[in-house]
Amino acid sequence: MCLATVYKTMKDTEEVVLKNVSKIYVEGDSVRLIDIMGAEVVVEGAISFVDLTGSVVKLNCPSV
Repeated sequence: MCLATVYKTMKDTEEVVLKNVSKIYVEGDSVRLIDIMGAEVVVEGAISFVDLTGSVVKLNCPSV
């Protein structure tokens, strides 16, 4: 099973958004993440990097 940890990058900082992500949906300017337990998080931004062998997804998010 391929599960990912999703990070969001804003300016020079990076933080974990959600671990054990099994589904990712790109919906306009947002990315919807769902983990293996069904928890759902919606983040404004875009996918900037995916490493399937390392189980890492990075999102580029606008600064607040």
